[in-house]
Amino acid sequence: MTVTPTPASRAAQILSRPITLNGLTVPNRIVMAPMTRMFSPGGVPGEDVVSYYARRAAAGVGLIVTEGTYVGHESAGGSSRVPRFHGEEQLAGWKKVAEAVHEAGGTIVPQLWHIGTVRKQGQNPHPDAPSHGPSGLRVDGTEDATPMTQADIDAVIGAFAQAAADAERIGFDGVEIHGAHGYLVDQFLWEGTNRRTDAYGGDPVARTTFAAQIVAAVRAAVSPDFPVIFRFSQWKQEAYDARLAETPEELEAILAPLAAAGVDVFHASTRRYWLPEFEGSDLNLAGWTKKITGKPVITVGSVGLDGDFIKAFQGEGSPVKGIDNLLDRLEADEFDMVAVGRALLQDPEWAAKVLADRFDEIKPYDAAALQTLS
Repeated sequence: MTVTPTPASRAAQILSRPITLNGLTVPNRIVMAPMTRMFSPGGVPGEDVVSYYARRAAAGVGLIVTEGTYVGHESAGGSSRVPRFHGEEQLAGWKKVAEAVHEAGGTIVPQLWHIGTVRKQGQNPHPDAPSHGPSGLRVDGTEDATPMTQADIDAVIGAFAQAAADAERIGFDGVEIHGAHGYLVDQFLWEGTNRRTDAYGGDPVARTTFAAQIVAAVRAAVSPDFPVIFRFSQWKQEAYDARLAETPEELEAILAPLAAAGVDVFHASTRRYWLPEFEGSDLNLAGWTKKITGKPVITVGSVGLDGDFIKAFQGEGSPVKGIDNLLDRLEADEFDMVAVGRALLQDPEWAAKVLADRFDEIKPYDAAALQTLS
């Protein structure tokens, strides 16, 4: 008897396509978005963190971007429970994470992070360290940090480069530089927090100098085929209507130096992926980024859910939402990959269910999921 194979669902046809990012081949187009979880006491990811990421890789996530991890600079972070990407014990924990994800069939990159003036004076893990920013300004405009000297800038650049080298050494598949959401790198990019009058401040191109130097240092610290991802956003944690660029031309002025410095992939962070970025076009921020740079681009923003993620952190749940619009845009090559956040936080099997056309089994998001590492 001849058995006719069941045709793959449209979701599987579009999302299951492999993609090559520099020297890395990712088995499909599904990315786990970075989400801070604070389950790493002493900055060390334990066995629960290992299992958390491995479960999602085993269920079909092609590329995992870890939660933000502090680079080796005393002012990089503000919590002792957020993982660090420096230190012998911390890196040993991350090595186990990478090995488990690989055994489950996935690929993984750490997100390298410095929070800048988001850090309040006196916070752990280094309470005596000053908070740093380009001009000492928080996103809300208050002065609550130390403007960075050239020595400070050089130290932070070196910390990112060292973290990237360590990532390659312990078996990760690439790195992502966190340049979004009002943290340090973004504070240099945005005129609201960057009032410098030296080479690091001024017009959009000058404000990109710090980020481009980090990218160049990371690129030099790793193998040529080791992927470097750069995440950026228009919005900030305390300024959701903030914008780096009001026009495609302004966006190009920011992205071109980063691409030239060595970015292989851009991760364009939006709160709702379906919204157009500029008037006169349906392209979202990821779509414009791909059009401008020609680089592979990851889109993100409330994928699979009907509700803004900001409200999730205020205790609100979100019902499941279809992804037909997302599939249309992926099929049209507006962008290349899609990062999934809360839907994967709630349901480790989200990717497997989507790829098998089991949408009726997908769980709605419950904000209580933030309280556990399931």
